[in-house]
Amino acid sequence: MRDRIKNLWLSTSLKNKIGIFAAAVILVMGLAAAFTVSIVNFSLGSFNEILDDNSRCHDFQEAMDLEIQAFEKYIRDRGEETHEEYVTACVRTERCISSLPFDYRRIGENRYARTWNVKNGYEGYRALRDEVAAMRTGELDFVRNLSKVYRMQEYLQEYASRLVSVTLEAGNESYQEKVPVFVNMPLMILVASAAMMIVVLFLTKLLSDTLVRPLVVMAQSVGNMAKNDFGGQELSVSNKDEMGDLVHAFNQMKLVTKNYISTLKANNEMAALLHQEELERVEMEKQLDAARLENLKNQINPHFLFNTLNMIACSAKLEEAATTERMITSMSNLFRYNLKTSEQVVSLAGELKVVRDYMYIQQMRFGDRIRYEEEIDADEEAVRIPAFTLQPVVENAIIHGIGKKEEGGTIRLRVLDGVDRVIISVADDGLGMGPEKLEALREALKGTGTARVGIGLGNIYRRLQMMYEDADFKIESSENGGTVVWMEIPQRVKRTGGSGDLPGKEDPDCHSGH
Repeated sequence: MRDRIKNLWLSTSLKNKIGIFAAAVILVMGLAAAFTVSIVNFSLGSFNEILDDNSRCHDFQEAMDLEIQAFEKYIRDRGEETHEEYVTACVRTERCISSLPFDYRRIGENRYARTWNVKNGYEGYRALRDEVAAMRTGELDFVRNLSKVYRMQEYLQEYASRLVSVTLEAGNESYQEKVPVFVNMPLMILVASAAMMIVVLFLTKLLSDTLVRPLVVMAQSVGNMAKNDFGGQELSVSNKDEMGDLVHAFNQMKLVTKNYISTLKANNEMAALLHQEELERVEMEKQLDAARLENLKNQINPHFLFNTLNMIACSAKLEEAATTERMITSMSNLFRYNLKTSEQVVSLAGELKVVRDYMYIQQMRFGDRIRYEEEIDADEEAVRIPAFTLQPVVENAIIHGIGKKEEGGTIRLRVLDGVDRVIISVADDGLGMGPEKLEALREALKGTGTARVGIGLGNIYRRLQMMYEDADFKIESSENGGTVVWMEIPQRVKRTGGSGDLPGKEDPDCHSGH
């Protein structure tokens, strides 16, 4: 039965659900009002009945007293005024007697008997009273009949007094019987109100579960969809009404929108990938054009230039021009290293010799403006580093650091041999750079920024990343505080083929000769 009622409620349309809820609320409110009115009527009716009975008996007693007084005045003075007063009093008394309750089932045996005595006694009294009132004072039997009337009046007063007493006792008993009801009346009202509130709350919850809750869940899901979150399970309701249709349509819309956005994302990713590939292709074409231009520039035979420098050095030696000979020899060594070095990893000694020759040429050019210091704490022949690593960094320090400084500066090269890696620093006390420029340079080295970076530093950074798994390349600088380039180079390099690592420390090759 319960399941049947539940299914019937779920199948009812929203309009009918709202109508049923409104009707139920109105019914509950009507019952509450009826209950309240019935309690009030019960209370007022009980009190009114007791007060009315007491009032009627008291009115009769008072009317009887006034009638006796009016009768006595009329007997003494038979004037028109006293006669009118007497008639009025008699009419009032008869009216009060007729208004006395005379229902056996309502007033009970004792009150019924007292009321009967009053009504019956008053009938006999009224006949004798009217007879005496019509007699003259001197008539025979007047005094005797008048005495009977007085005695009957005394009886009626006593009957009235007893009736009042019995009525008061009955009213008091009736009140005492109803006292428990009056005492428990607030509790009854509270219980009835609580029951009606429970019914209303149940109906409210029932309507909320079938109408409000699905709307709240859909609102939350729409909020998540606005944040591009299409996850979560589909909404599920037991409704078979318009709300059920709405939830089903919402689930379909959510699925379609999710698929559409997924397709749109995939298309955007594909377009971005194609765009990136196009940019890479354009960049490769630019690099190819630059390589072609560089190839045209290098069409002169470098061996011819190298041999020419050697010949000039020999001539300078014969002419005893030591400085010129040293400069040409240093230049020749640079060319020899460039031409003869084909390995990716070379000895530290070879790289240091290149730096020293390069610095000699620069010192001859700039004089005392450029100073060079070395601090080597490593085996120069045993330590292996990538070729063409130190000289580009030193050159960059001269060009961008101390070369633009009027008073010049000092370049310090330090090498520290660790357990499995070598730490190299190239520091200058040149112009340096601010935080923004430094950060732009770091991003450019990683290939994520828009700033331009020199070919030398960029080439070193990329080669270190390609050759080693855990190499490090850092730049520290401050405006007018100089620049420091740090390199941590492991002594084992990546294997270019197969598995494992290639040893980084190989047999040195001095590459001497032409």
